[in-house]
Amino acid sequence: MEATKKHIIQDGSSIFYHQPSSLQQMNLSVQTFDSYCKLESSPGTKSHPCLNNNTSSTTSFSSNGNSSELNHSPQDNNNNSPLSGSSATNNNEVELSLMLKDLETAMEAELDNSFNGYEFGQQQQQHRAVSSAMHRSMEMISKGDLIGTLYECAKAVENHDLQQMVSVSGEPVQRLGAYMLEGLIARLASSGSSIHKALRCKDPTGPELLTYMHILYEACPYFKFGYESANGAIAEAVKKERFVHIIDFQISQGGQWVSLIRALGARPGGPPRVRITGIDDPRSSFARQGGLELVGERLGKLAEMYGVPFEFHGAALCCTEVEIQKLGVRNGEALAVNFPLVLHHMPDESVTVENHRDRLLRLVKRLSPNVVTLVEQEANTNTAPFLPRVVETMNHYLAVFESIDVKLARDHKERINVEQHCLAREVVNLVACEGVEREERHEPLGKWRSRFHMAGFKPFPLSSYVNATIKGLLESYSEKYTLEERDGALYLGWKNQPLVTSCAWR
Repeated sequence: MEATKKHIIQDGSSIFYHQPSSLQQMNLSVQTFDSYCKLESSPGTKSHPCLNNNTSSTTSFSSNGNSSELNHSPQDNNNNSPLSGSSATNNNEVELSLMLKDLETAMEAELDNSFNGYEFGQQQQQHRAVSSAMHRSMEMISKGDLIGTLYECAKAVENHDLQQMVSVSGEPVQRLGAYMLEGLIARLASSGSSIHKALRCKDPTGPELLTYMHILYEACPYFKFGYESANGAIAEAVKKERFVHIIDFQISQGGQWVSLIRALGARPGGPPRVRITGIDDPRSSFARQGGLELVGERLGKLAEMYGVPFEFHGAALCCTEVEIQKLGVRNGEALAVNFPLVLHHMPDESVTVENHRDRLLRLVKRLSPNVVTLVEQEANTNTAPFLPRVVETMNHYLAVFESIDVKLARDHKERINVEQHCLAREVVNLVACEGVEREERHEPLGKWRSRFHMAGFKPFPLSSYVNATIKGLLESYSEKYTLEERDGALYLGWKNQPLVTSCAWR
């Protein structure tokens, strides 16, 4: 008969150990991170690889206080855009450029007014008309109908109705449309790389950005899903180990590790000694109120509270700069490697001859890790031609914007800032940028599987307890969120459209 032991933590949350026969299985409970640090990070604000940055720094801490459709996913292909290859297209693109220049003037007034005044309260009839117009445009783009697209642009200019068609304070499709159009304008102006300037808003200070990230973190389950599913896989892989080394390739504020440290502290037989190497882009240090030093201090205090021997080593460097000697791997330690919504920022063979995406996977394989966890957005934007990429971007982010509406009301005073700083930059980068300047390069899980197999990894199926934990997490959110387990991986979606996937490898 299966024995169950329940350990009650000070804040009232629970961790369960299930022991079928002699095999101990962990079921990690979902934790609230407020007692650790006030705020969290999100994929919309993840750091990007800095291809030309050769600066790196390291910081270490120990627990004793010493520094130390419109369908989903168009297929990847290398074909040219349907709009390329004809002389008529060149003339049409010039015409489209001129039209969008006219639209830009109207857009500037719309965005300025919305950002400054938070104009809400659109009429329902207008919303229906706007949604219909936006979906017509999406359909024409998906069919490669340049003439139809030009017609819709011309009609918008003639009727002066752009302010009604897109709005950062309107329906989800209107809000996404505002940032999509901003990306098109930036692309035609060859200013796509100036993402922050293209959005015409000042960068928030560290505390402000953290507030936006925390609001998004609490409003949607996407990031908790990634954190908890990865933690469950790691707990399973190291359940009998006495020395554990975790290499986190996007440490952010370190909030992912709160629930795992708590669980390890309650492990029957005593906790292991835990060492975390936290990697983060040096450009993102402003977003962590003190950088990696503060992350190490917070995790060290948390580990001390739960009786877990702990050591932290921070490395402020780009993933493109990572080498084995910088990771501090030691003999006799069980190794877990964590890729949380970060690998899609790595340029692959379609961008540079170095192919850092596959290079990093091969490097990690040489370390013989016990487990490698991967969390990624389920979208196909890496090598897709421009028009299919635009459709995929609209399809994916429209679902995200719709899901935000469930928890953040239209009149929520910070919702515009949350979407602007945590999501809009991704949208603009996808639409406006190419080559090394395009940092958002998502791939569907099928493509990631191929890359991991080619690097020599084998699947590490997520346990049923991880699945149960995520199902419990989703109970506090909308019933429109969906969870699917397929081939050892988990798919989190909105209205049956997969948006985030989680899997593990060894």
